[in-house]
Amino acid sequence: MAARTRLLLMDVDGVLTDGKLYNVPAPDGTMAETKGFDSQDGIGLQWMARLGIVTGLISGRVSPATETRARQCKFRYIYQGHLEKIPVINEILADAKLDPAEVAYIGDDFTDVVVMRRVGFAIATANARPEVKQIAHYVTAAPGGQGAVREVVELLLRAQGRWGEILRHYEIEQAE
Repeated sequence: MAARTRLLLMDVDGVLTDGKLYNVPAPDGTMAETKGFDSQDGIGLQWMARLGIVTGLISGRVSPATETRARQCKFRYIYQGHLEKIPVINEILADAKLDPAEVAYIGDDFTDVVVMRRVGFAIATANARPEVKQIAHYVTAAPGGQGAVREVVELLLRAQGRWGEILRHYEIEQAE
């Protein structure tokens, strides 16, 4: 499953973040919502883009912080404000011209299950609901927002025989 993945999709809250939402004062006195993202997840997602593996997100919430982070991480697909994810996954599959078996999805909550059932490699984060973990092909050791995405990136790149490219790029010698 991991070896065939050409598109990695994911939820945001509980996957790219730990699920916490922070309200901070904006300059105009209103409250602005922000989130915390893991830097190692981010570099892993940039590696995916560099190696030609497409990434994207489907989130029920709309957040400027998510939009900014998705652009930094070179996501091709950015869908926010979509609690109903089936039409979105169908649109992405049609645009990407991929078979569902070539798609991996990382989720943590009930709204993700419908997508996880429609892709070749369903992944749940360590902090996912038990019902989500039950249908996943793989459950990360790391929780969302704390390296779960990086763990998946490394898993995919290793399965595809491309992890050595990353190590060589950073002049790291592989143990034989």
